[in-house]
Amino acid sequence: MQFTKEVKVQVPDGLHHQTAATFIQTANRFSSLIRVTYGTNNVNAKSLLGVLSLSIGMGALVTLTAEGDDAEAAVSALEQCLLGA
Repeated sequence: MQFTKEVKVQVPDGLHHQTAATFIQTANRFSSLIRVTYGTNNVNAKSLLGVLSLSIGMGALVTLTAEGDDAEAAVSALEQCLLGA
């Protein structure tokens, strides 16, 4: 199963430092293969260096794509990280 969703980043500092670490920890709770796309770049959502390399700031539109048995739950949990929930 594959699930994709576009999300507008609403955390004040974007995906930097502690927010990125929380995002990665959340992604690693799921067995699905998860990718984050920003602009023309996409990286493994479970890779701290990959996610930080995107330099995602507040207000950025990113696409979360997960493939696996828990794909929808993974995208939903990561969306909450990006919304600051």
